[in-house]
Amino acid sequence: MTRAIALAVVVLGVVCLSCGGTRDTLTGPTNLPTGVRSATPSGPDLAPLALPTEIFVGAGDIGQCTGGGVAQATARLLDSIDGTVFALGDNAYPSGTAQDYQGCYDATWGRFKSRTRPVAGNHEYDTAAGAPYYAYFGANAGPASAGYYSFDLGNWHVIALNSNIPVGRASAQAAWLRADLAASTARCTLAYWHFPLFSSSQHGNMDQMREFWRILHDAGAEIVLSAHDHVYERFAPQDPDGSADPERGIREFVAGTGGAPPYPFVNVKANSEVRMSANGVLKLTLKAGSYDWNFVSLAGPGDAGSGTCH
Repeated sequence: MTRAIALAVVVLGVVCLSCGGTRDTLTGPTNLPTGVRSATPSGPDLAPLALPTEIFVGAGDIGQCTGGGVAQATARLLDSIDGTVFALGDNAYPSGTAQDYQGCYDATWGRFKSRTRPVAGNHEYDTAAGAPYYAYFGANAGPASAGYYSFDLGNWHVIALNSNIPVGRASAQAAWLRADLAASTARCTLAYWHFPLFSSSQHGNMDQMREFWRILHDAGAEIVLSAHDHVYERFAPQDPDGSADPERGIREFVAGTGGAPPYPFVNVKANSEVRMSANGVLKLTLKAGSYDWNFVSLAGPGDAGSGTCH
């Protein structure tokens, strides 16, 4: 097959996996519709083509009706940043009701709804196991019976998980995660959910998330994003037990900074590199084999750096 013919072949990028989760393809050549990407050429004379760099940007703990204009201010930051938006849960306070989403979220981050891939927080699950959350975001939130899903974003495989339902080793979600990782051919992997395994702030470490970390670490994942604590915190790469692991460790970002009042730091954990009690958004630039991060703060200097994929 010639290179020109190979580049003309397209495949449908939606694959149903077990246990209710899905994988879909969001990106590819710009002249193709959403959900479709070009097939990767193969053969001894053709190297795999790198896909375009993608932006993944967002935060959690966002829509506070009593929080003044903070969520509006972080939304204005997103106005000038293209790419896919992540919402890390507790998106609409106080209880994730339909009224909370319409009154506390829709007027701010709601204008990015079509390009947002969310996960649910504990406040969403305060109301009917997250039913208003699933109704608001629709298919972008994954199956309503599960709330976990995955997609390819440029060169990266991205996995959205649900920390409000069973997350143990024998859970359906853990089985789905193992299968999803086994099916992925991407070199670079990012996962995100609401409860952080590691945090130096008010809620501290959420130990129930360790199994997900272990599965992701075994698969060579690069990044985990979480929220819940209303801070920005960046950790050095570490293993599931919190030991520094510069070769194969996962770098965690806590970014519960979308609009809720910031928390203090109360117990600094090992491998914590940067801590900020400030609102803002985390922008990730996902490249072929590497990534850049930039925490854009509403209160002065932020945090920036880069890393490489395993």
